This record gives sequence, C-alpha cells and structure tokens, in this order.
Amino acid sequence: MRSPFRILTLTLLLALAAGPAMAEKADFLVNADWLEQHIDAPDLVILEVRYHPHRYYTVGHIPGAVQVQRFKDLGDNSRNPIMHFPSREQFQESLRSWGVNDDSTIVLYDDSVTALATRVYFLLDLYGYDMDRVKLLDGGTNEWTAFNTLSTDAPEIEPGNVTLEEARDDLVVEWTDIYDDVVARRDDDVVLLDSRPEDHYTGETVTGAPRGGHIPGAINIVSLDGANGQTHLWDTMDELEELYADLPRDKTVYAYCHDGFRQTMAYMQLKALGFEDVRLYDGGWAHWGRAKSLPVVEGDEPLGGDFSL
Repeated sequence: MRSPFRILTLTLLLALAAGPAMAEKADFLVNADWLEQHIDAPDLVILEVRYHPHRYYTVGHIPGAVQVQRFKDLGDNSRNPIMHFPSREQFQESLRSWGVNDDSTIVLYDDSVTALATRVYFLLDLYGYDMDRVKLLDGGTNEWTAFNTLSTDAPEIEPGNVTLEEARDDLVVEWTDIYDDVVARRDDDVVLLDSRPEDHYTGETVTGAPRGGHIPGAINIVSLDGANGQTHLWDTMDELEELYADLPRDKTVYAYCHDGFRQTMAYMQLKALGFEDVRLYDGGWAHWGRAKSLPVVEGDEPLGGDFSL
C-alpha cells in the first residue's frame, strides 16, 4: 500500500513536469515552438521589421525571413511626415516584392517589443487582408534566439500576387476628425488615446515634432506597457485588461503616437480585448505637433485644467 506521503510526492512531481498553466494571450500571437514547427510550410512568409534593418538583417535573422524597412516600406514617402500610411498601391507592391500571396500565412516579428511589427499588422487589416492568416511572434527576436539560431542567408523570393482592397474608412481618422470631435465638440462618444510614453504626453520630452505635449482631451495609456521590456513578451489578457481598465468599451477610440508604431500596438491590444471601434490618426503627433495653428496641452491633465478654444 502506498503511503500518503508517496502519493503526494508523485502528484507534485507530475504537476511540476506539466509546468504552469499557460495564461491566456491574444489569439494572433505565436511562440518560437509554433514557428519552428511551421517554418517550412510552403505558404508561410516571415517578415522582419527591425529598428536598424540594414545593420541587423545581415548579421542574422530568422531563417527565411524577408527584410522590411520600417520607414521606406511602411510610410508614405511622398508626404511630410513620411509616416503617413502608405497607399494601397504602395503597400501592395511591397507585399508582392516580399512574396506575399492572397493565401499566405504571414508571421511578423521585430526586436522592439513587437511595436514595429504591429504596423504591418494594422496595414494588412486596413487593406482587407485575411487577418486569420496573420500572426505576431510573441517576444520577437528575443524569443527566437532563446531556443534557435539566426541565419545570414537571404532567401530567394518569388514575387507574390496578393491583391489588396481599398482602405477601410472605419480604421483611420484625419486631424480634422480629431479637432472636430474631440477638441471642439468634445463628443462624449469619442475617446482620444495617446499611446506614447508619459514624458512625451506631458511635454517633458519633445520628440517627433517641434512642439511637445499632447492633443487637448487625450488620455495617456502607454502601449509599450503591455509587454515586458526585457523579454519583449506580450502581457496576458488579464494584464491588458488592467492596463486599459479606464478606457470605456462602448466609445469610439481614436489613437495616436508620434511615429506610427505605438498606436498600432495599441490598436492590436484593444482589438484583442474586444474593443469594436478603434481608429488611428494618420500622421499622429508628427503631424499635429508641426501644425502651429493646432492647440497643444502640456502637463498630465487631458485639458490642462484651463484649456479653452
């Protein structure tokens, strides 16, 4: 007969072997194990968006990954600032040059807490790609190199045939929408979200435009706080719920940052949480902060206490 002590010990060992229960995360996230298992799939396209693409891609990238240049490929180089969203034709041409077809499964990754890769995700959603086929490598380069090696070989790319749709008008707002709905009318059905770091929001740090501060009426929730700064792994759904606890779900959310990456990370976080109406300011602070005729608030209050038109 087994003693109670031996039974308890066996139970504990089995529990330890099984490991801790996986906390729920966004369903578009995949880990390194998943990518390793699918890396040879014929329909898989891996896109790397690095902070310094030329410097790091040649040093090492996930095998088969295609290099994406964050400014040249993900912005509109004909406009100022260039981080306006590219046109359908521009983005479609880039996707085809990366080997993307209509039925491709796309895995996105970067070395910047996934913020850079989220812009590709948003653009794919904006132009009607099948988002069930788009995944984000949780942890990015950090996650892959913890278990696998990088490659220095550039893949042979067969041009793709993807055909994008016209831009969805329910995902983007212009400065006029923000001025009319938030600054002038202060529409109760709209919430303006500034996803930049707090010191950018207050104006203590000025970057991306000649002026610092934030758009009147904006609340500040830092999208990068939704991931671990060291491991680059996304927070769990419960942790994201806590991060955005003060953001009402029944409102339309306009989000912005200064260079177009933090706002797309916020977009993905909010969509994962079930927010139905999230729209991004095309141009963001890089546009608003340059336009001297548009009002700016400094400090940590949305309206600065005494703001008036």
